[in-house]
Amino acid sequence: MVRFEDVWLKYSTRPGTPGHDVLRGISFEIPDGGFRWLTGPSGAGKTSLLKLIYLAEHPARGFIDILGTRAAHISRREAALLRRRIGVVYQDFRLLPQLSAYDNVALPMRLAHRGETQINADVTEILRWVGLEDRLNARPDELSGGAQQRIAIARAVVARPKLLVADEPTGNLDDEQAQRLMLLITALNRLGTTVIIATHNMALVERYPAPRLRIEAGRMVQNG
Repeated sequence: MVRFEDVWLKYSTRPGTPGHDVLRGISFEIPDGGFRWLTGPSGAGKTSLLKLIYLAEHPARGFIDILGTRAAHISRREAALLRRRIGVVYQDFRLLPQLSAYDNVALPMRLAHRGETQINADVTEILRWVGLEDRLNARPDELSGGAQQRIAIARAVVARPKLLVADEPTGNLDDEQAQRLMLLITALNRLGTTVIIATHNMALVERYPAPRLRIEAGRMVQNG
């Protein structure tokens, strides 16, 4: 599960100076296998909340439980192991420019020490699903923004993570591609993956009904 209790996050513009509150008193819970939309205006704190979930930021105060682990009190090694159970779709893709589409998608499986036979089968299948089976050897700079986004999504889901965190995963996709990828994500959710997706696409939210977390000015104003 994912559980926040009275979580605050501060950002400081300069080291040693008091930070300003980005998130204030955030509390919510997502059960194992749950699905939540994360909505709110630009600058409300959605990306900051996702960073806390995938351990890229640490709270100023409050309690966070990620997949049964108290996130604020784990070693670097434990954090690295926990991240292997979390698939992340970043808004800026974060593909490795020197690697092919195939190798970018294969990376989390290799980090988990999966066998190359399994990697080849799973990576080839997921790239076929996202419509990029003919671009296995292309590097990110040879792909369009939409294709890069599909590679980023494929990388996040290929290892069937226990938790999937996605920041505007359909932002650069046309409606047909967005629907195809939502079918993939909802299928993973039905198989037990906990999912949280930040989006501005309210048509998508309406098409795939699920409880909603809404943030405004760093505070949770809707939970459910």
